[in-house]
Amino acid sequence: MMRLTLTAVLLLTAAFPALPLAAQTPLATAASPVFTPRDVFGLEQATDVQISPDGKHIAYVRSSEDIMTDKARRTIWLVDVTTGSQAPLLDGVASRPRWSPDGTKIAYAAADAGGKPQLYVHWMNSGTNARITALPDAPEDMAWSPDGKRIAFTLFTPDEGEKIGTPLAKPEGAKWADPLNIVTKVTYRADGEGYLKPGFTHVFVVGSDGGAPRQLTFGKYDDDAGLSWTRDGDAILFSSNHGKDWEREPLNSDIFAVAVERGTITQLTTRNGPDTSPQASPDGKLIAYTGFDDHLRAYENSQLSVMNRDGSGSRVISASLDRSVHSPRWSADGRSIVAAYEDHGVTKVARFGLDGKMTPVTEGLAGGDLDRPYTGGSFSVANTGAVAFTAGTPARPADVGLAAGGKTRLLTRLNDGLFAGKTLGEVKAHHVASSADGMMIDYWMVTPPNYDPAFKMPLILEIHGGPYAAYSPVWSTEDQLYAAAGYVVVYANPRGSTSQGAAFANTIWKDYPSHDYDDLMSVVDDAIAHGPVDPNNLFVTGGSGGGLLTAWVVGKTNRFKAAVSQKPVINWASEGLTTDGYAEMLKYWFGAQPWENPDLLWKHSPLSLVGNVTTPTLLMVGEEDHRTPGSEAEQFYDALQIRKIPTALVRVPGASHHGLAERPSQLAAENGVILAWFGRYQTGKVHN
Repeated sequence: MMRLTLTAVLLLTAAFPALPLAAQTPLATAASPVFTPRDVFGLEQATDVQISPDGKHIAYVRSSEDIMTDKARRTIWLVDVTTGSQAPLLDGVASRPRWSPDGTKIAYAAADAGGKPQLYVHWMNSGTNARITALPDAPEDMAWSPDGKRIAFTLFTPDEGEKIGTPLAKPEGAKWADPLNIVTKVTYRADGEGYLKPGFTHVFVVGSDGGAPRQLTFGKYDDDAGLSWTRDGDAILFSSNHGKDWEREPLNSDIFAVAVERGTITQLTTRNGPDTSPQASPDGKLIAYTGFDDHLRAYENSQLSVMNRDGSGSRVISASLDRSVHSPRWSADGRSIVAAYEDHGVTKVARFGLDGKMTPVTEGLAGGDLDRPYTGGSFSVANTGAVAFTAGTPARPADVGLAAGGKTRLLTRLNDGLFAGKTLGEVKAHHVASSADGMMIDYWMVTPPNYDPAFKMPLILEIHGGPYAAYSPVWSTEDQLYAAAGYVVVYANPRGSTSQGAAFANTIWKDYPSHDYDDLMSVVDDAIAHGPVDPNNLFVTGGSGGGLLTAWVVGKTNRFKAAVSQKPVINWASEGLTTDGYAEMLKYWFGAQPWENPDLLWKHSPLSLVGNVTTPTLLMVGEEDHRTPGSEAEQFYDALQIRKIPTALVRVPGASHHGLAERPSQLAAENGVILAWFGRYQTGKVHN
């Protein structure tokens, strides 16, 4: 069979004569009446929306795809809330806008003349911009002091790392090989970053008008999460793990306060579990934060809590909500906390009173990746109580939305020009009782634009990853391209998905995959019964956990004509010890390491079923994937080759696990490969 890279995708596409027309032209013109692969370069979305303290303006990051660099280009735009007019805040690439407490300035991150990311400040009245740092590395989280005179941020600080032995002295002018890289840290690689440089992330502070940054935290810990100033400006709150064995306890973290002048650190929480996102109340008496008690289960709801400034009196205020709560923000009067959560795939924002009462604010948040319809989105809160958020639908990537006075408005329409004259696939919500036990499963069906109801269409089952994640009724580039090529697409939230409570998610704890397979087959059966679906033209694909389930599906049934397993787990024993998250994955998901319970891990590995596979199955993985390394896909590919099952292996150059479809050209090429593979095995249309 074939071993492929995406540089050969056009040759591959031309070799498959059964390919639908829309997939035969991965660079079709924008004049097409349907969404095409070339349109991927025209997509825009709003991210990181930040409303001004007085609620009159919204700064947001506008992300668009640059066809010349094949990357997303991020710029900061400013929207007038009253008129809806918008304009770029500055000329050039920038991100992370953050308003000063009085609304007169905006801090942001942008590259300097040498290409290094730095902190800048924009003065609203004069329009002046000034660089206030000269950092060796990119600043990360940032937060203004209450008086607007200082900005806290986190920064990676390198160290020399472990030294073992004494290397030879190199003669002057000699050209020797690079020195040895010695690894002793537990976490030594990360998806999207590769092998990590030695060092740690710490908290710094710098004057908002410039000057030398001052480091506040030190030591062999990563102090890199959730910066928030106390209201007196004397301390900065952050989340970290300072335990003796912190590297082997990746889910454990606590809230700390570092004194800005003295540098002393006070630990405010002590429970076993993650405490994150600290936010000081306006009067300085309370701290809101999120987290949970760690019971070594695969999933726990992150709860919203408040405690006194000194860490005493902690209490949960979201206990009545069986959902994970995140991104807490205090109201200006200090009487409530605004936070987000996901419910049956829909991201919502609610106001939580200190008495635990919850009041809905808005819903329909969207954002993050455009390729697949995962839950996501961001929001911010003005002193007036108005909430700015990223608002999206299945037919529109995220725009800037505003919820105020009980009403919601859309302030931008970034893709109207691109979508003008185009018909998109229509997305409708459904649910079905699982054949396993009657558990209700949510799913969505995408029908081809302008399809002929007289004919049954081929179907693609598209499975989400995670597995502790959720799909949502939001934009999906992949699904729209599949639909434009003439396929009905169904995507679902089988058991194990988030946004439906802790019990629903933990149904697959120590049992993954299992009855989630039955959930997915029930979705397919329901789509056939109630949709324009040809039962003899079924196809399946998915990424990460969805890639695992794709490989599991073809080992359990031969009802699908072809499959594409993207960045899968194939063998739990090998994946658990080669993934970047090896310290936690098997420990939490199965409660056992390969040497402790090999039978359990093998029972749930798709490789155990490969002897049953008759379905032509293509494997796809990023060459820089450190989450589900390429060796996983290669095991399945090699096994299928041995068994003489039609297969192919697509290795995506430079792509990480999360970034498999990050580059627009690669997303289009990957989609072309998938449609070409399915097109090879698709039969003709079936008349109703």
